[in-house]
Amino acid sequence: MPDITVVDADRRRSEDQILDVREDFEVAEGMIPGAIHISMGELGNRLEEIDRFRPVIVVCRSGNRSTRVADALTGAGFTADNMDGGMNAWQRAGLPVT
Repeated sequence: MPDITVVDADRRRSEDQILDVREDFEVAEGMIPGAIHISMGELGNRLEEIDRFRPVIVVCRSGNRSTRVADALTGAGFTADNMDGGMNAWQRAGLPVT
């Protein structure tokens, strides 16, 4: 499971799935347009909401939780990458947020 930059994630987001694994209160501050929100704690019960045939870019606040989730998804047969720096890096880069 590689780490990708926010620039790479922005470039790939029209083709790949963005999975935001932050908690509800964190997502309330904004998320990447088009992202799927499933908190890390709910993921095991909601895997069917993720398309196994499209790559997944996993996002959290700073990149720590998303690293663990991307590893778990890869182990479950998904193609998953971690967005390095998380939403903190995304927002610092001035990329769009809804």
